[in-house]
Amino acid sequence: MTLRTAFTGLLTKAANAVALSVTGVSLTDLRLGAFMAGGPSHSGQLVTVDSAIQLDTVWACIRLLSETIASLPLKLYERETEETSSTARSHPLFAILYDRPNADMTGVEFWGCMVASLLAWGNAFAQVVRRGDGTIIALNPLRPDRMTVRRDTKTGGLVYTYAWQQQYLILTEDEIFHIKGFSFDGLMGLSPITVGRQSLGSAMAAEETAGRTFKNGLLTQNYIKAPTYLNNEQRGLAKAALEDYAGAINAGKTPLLEGGWSVESIGLNPEAAQLLQTRAFNVQTICRWFGVQPVMIGSMEKSTAWGSGLEQMNLWFLQYGLMPWLVRIEQAISRCLLSPGDRLTYFAKHNVDALLRGDTAARSAFYNTMIRNALMTPNEGRARENMGPMPGGDVLMTQSQMIPLQDIGKVAVQPTLKPVPGGQPSPDPAASGTTGDPDV
Repeated sequence: MTLRTAFTGLLTKAANAVALSVTGVSLTDLRLGAFMAGGPSHSGQLVTVDSAIQLDTVWACIRLLSETIASLPLKLYERETEETSSTARSHPLFAILYDRPNADMTGVEFWGCMVASLLAWGNAFAQVVRRGDGTIIALNPLRPDRMTVRRDTKTGGLVYTYAWQQQYLILTEDEIFHIKGFSFDGLMGLSPITVGRQSLGSAMAAEETAGRTFKNGLLTQNYIKAPTYLNNEQRGLAKAALEDYAGAINAGKTPLLEGGWSVESIGLNPEAAQLLQTRAFNVQTICRWFGVQPVMIGSMEKSTAWGSGLEQMNLWFLQYGLMPWLVRIEQAISRCLLSPGDRLTYFAKHNVDALLRGDTAARSAFYNTMIRNALMTPNEGRARENMGPMPGGDVLMTQSQMIPLQDIGKVAVQPTLKPVPGGQPSPDPAASGTTGDPDV
């Protein structure tokens, strides 16, 4: 081994140690490219998932979408006819999707993790664990920033390489559950944080500016003017005296200036720079990247979440904020977790009824209309309200007031059937000419 080779090896090890201590990934780790995927922005900020998640708007958008989707019941259904289906509780995948994806996580925890990864990196991965007969017994989530995907030129299949603690795990398509976000190639989803790094970088720069402004006691645009040049000793004494007025905790104190010293201003103050307006505008910009209404994360400057608009806001949130993600998850389950034969019979579906429920008056009007028009039985309505069934409540009923115009004024005569010994109904008294009295 030459001296140059030994020196190069030592330098590489040192660089790897530094990279591991700073970023958590080594120079030879496949995660390094994903870690740096955000890249620099026009504002000079380096935007990554770890730095962007520190913005309260990014955190609120990801938390809102991931927790809401995770809380929606996800069940496996079996088609009985073209119009009807029932829950497939006997299928092994039912419990995995609904409440126990693996030994360490509940259903809410697993789906919250998967959707959060989908929103942050544009992709969500889980390792599919199977028994010897191919039955799925667990889904283990994998960090998207540690995963690389490539297509095998020989077989045409996808190969997934997962890097973890400087070890590499090679997985095939049958061993991966992959949910993709919005994409141009259909192979990997695009990360909102990566694509929107310019907007996020501006927001991060505004937050940093605001933080430094408060750190310096809101006086970053001011300076102290001395009447003459100072020597080193005088300059040290002046700096020591000004330390008593630095920092946000000392904001409001009035410095004592002697010997012709004065306070001057330079640049723009926060109001002139519209710092507060910029930060408020960044909230709306970031919400657009995640498809969330600002009012849903507590930004209520020009809107309200009270009154009759709440139901319409929930409907908008479901149709345009949640539905694209729900459909992606449901179709990814069919593609990755169901066999070709099972796809003809089984399908996964989220229950969104809880988001569509209005107030008491709206629900009462809905049930009244559905039951009166024979579109729903009383017991089906009770089930929606988590109430037990009632005897006779499984019969469809309808109102009979609506009759043709030519029948107005006519009295509908219904045959009167009375039980008689032997189980045969008695004839209508009016038709037989009798009084209908059994004693006569």
